[in-house]
Order: sequence, then C-alpha cells, then structure tokens
Amino acid sequence: MDQLKLLGVALGLACLAGVNLYLTVFVTGLAINQHWIVLAPQYQSLAILGDPLILWISGTLYVLEFFADKIPWIDSAWDTVHTIIRPIGGALLAIRVLGQTTPAFDLVVALAAGGASLVTHSAKASTRLVTNASPEPFTNIGLSLLEDVAVLGGLALIHFNPIWALVVFVLLLSILLFFAPKIWRAVRVKLWLIWKKLNGPADRETAPTLPSSLPSRYVSTFSHENLLGETIAWAVPCVAKRVRGIPANSSGMLLATNEDSSKLLFLARKGWRARAQTISLESAVARREPKFLSENLLIAPEAGKGAGYLFIFERGRGERVQQIVEFVNNRLRAPAPVEPPNEPVSD
Repeated sequence: MDQLKLLGVALGLACLAGVNLYLTVFVTGLAINQHWIVLAPQYQSLAILGDPLILWISGTLYVLEFFADKIPWIDSAWDTVHTIIRPIGGALLAIRVLGQTTPAFDLVVALAAGGASLVTHSAKASTRLVTNASPEPFTNIGLSLLEDVAVLGGLALIHFNPIWALVVFVLLLSILLFFAPKIWRAVRVKLWLIWKKLNGPADRETAPTLPSSLPSRYVSTFSHENLLGETIAWAVPCVAKRVRGIPANSSGMLLATNEDSSKLLFLARKGWRARAQTISLESAVARREPKFLSENLLIAPEAGKGAGYLFIFERGRGERVQQIVEFVNNRLRAPAPVEPPNEPVSD
C-alpha cells in the first residue's frame, strides 16, 4: 500500500508539473515551509521544496507564467520554451518522491514521469494553440485560471488520498493518449494555417476558374470510387473539419464531377490507406465563412436542420472558396430543362 501511495504522489506531481511546474513546486514547498502539511517519513525527501530559495525562485517564475499564460500567442511561445523544462521538472519531482533507489530504477522513473509530464504539457499546449485561433483573450484567461485551479485541486487530492490520485491521473493519461491522434491532427492543421497566414499574401487567388487536375496520390482513390467514369469539374486541396466518415482535421481533395450535380466527393489519404466520402448536396446550401486564420466552406441543409459539412482552406483562398460556393449554389438552383409542349397532329 505504501508503494502505491508513493507512486500516486510521484505520478501526480509529474502530471501537474506538465500543466504548471512552477505552481506545483511553489504550493507544495509553501505548504511544507508553513507546516500546513506534515511530511510522512517516506516523503521526507520532498522537504527541500520548502527551502526559502526554492520558494522565491518558483514563486517568481509562477508570477511570470501567471501573466504570460493569459496573453494569446505569448502563452504558446511560453509553452514552446517549456516543452523541455516541464518534463524534466516532472521527472525530478518523481525521483525526489521515491527517495534513494538504484540508478536503473531512477532512470525508469525519470522516463515514466517525464513522459507523463510531456503528455499533460502537450495537451495543455495543444489546447492553447487551438484556442489562439480566436483573437479575443477571454478564452485564454479562462483556460489559464481553470488550469491553476486544476493544479491546486490535484495537489489537494494527492495530499488527502494518494491512492485515488493514482487512479485519477492514470485515467487522465489514458484519455489523453486515446485522443492524442485527434489532438495532433488539430495542432498540425493549426500550425499549417499559422504558417500560411504569416508567409502568404492577403489574397493569392487570381485564377478565373477552379483547378481540375488531381494529384497522383489521389488518382487511384478516385478511380476506385468512379464506377460510372465521371470526369472532374474541379478539384481543390483542403482540410475536412466536419465530414461524416472522415476523421476531423484530415487533409485531402474536395472535387466535383461534370456529370452529377447532386454531390461532391472528398478524398483523403493517410499513408497507404485511402478514404472517400460522398457529400450530398440535396436540399443544401453553401456559404463562405472567413475566419482569423482560415477561409471556411460550410455546406449545410437549407432548412437549417443537421450539422452539415465543414471544410477549411488557408487564408488567401477566399476567392477560391467563393467560387465553390457559387458553383454549388448555382448548380443546385439551375432550372430543370423544360420540354416543349406536344403539338396536335393535324390530319
């Protein structure tokens, strides 16, 4: 049981260090220094955190982080700098909790605790990067305060019940690892949009028509789906943010055919795997939604019922998105051909 408690304290401090290292060290050290908590014999190695020098350094750095963490983009820059610092700090805290052990065991603990800190740090940094797509600062402030409260709550849980803390933190890490691929796709798309916005002109689209060529890596996927031998009207690269059957934030090609006006097709490739999804245009309307980092294409039911489809284009592709909107809406509203009336046959 004592070993489980030690593991709960070590893993808990490592995870919390990944969110806010300085707050974790400062609050723990302050509680020890002011005798708010009495360290059990197995935790005496943590007494060093109550040293006044450690308190001054961690407290000062926490004040800096408190303000930096609430300013859009500054918080992401701060997280980037701490990508190495937080995992190392979490590993050192975990080793300190376990006290005198063998070098091999220290290495195992350092790798496990550092990995746990890296997971929670990555989740925090990714959430902030996605949030920074919105220029308003209130979301960042709210998230920062919520993270501080979570660290304080985690420290309280570690103190009162290390076993439950172990269960909670293992469950948290499992959830984060399960959603890691989705988080990574969202971060990758956000970094791509940021790069394009910083390095591209305000509006680079000058072509009067949409491109109709399909990259070679998508040809086999389209051929497999194209059982009727349809020809491509246009094909443009984009990111599928919300398309049923396609993982969110998947890169691919959105295309239309000359023969079927009732659908679009989205082709996505991931390694050797290929996916294709038909987007029905029946009773749908398309519209362009300019955003801070992207140009969005929304295709939703005209009646307003249902989530619809959402595609993301880089900034500077507004004209291209507008062309797709006009193509879809004009095609859907094209009048049906009128057959000439039958004339009576004269005798």
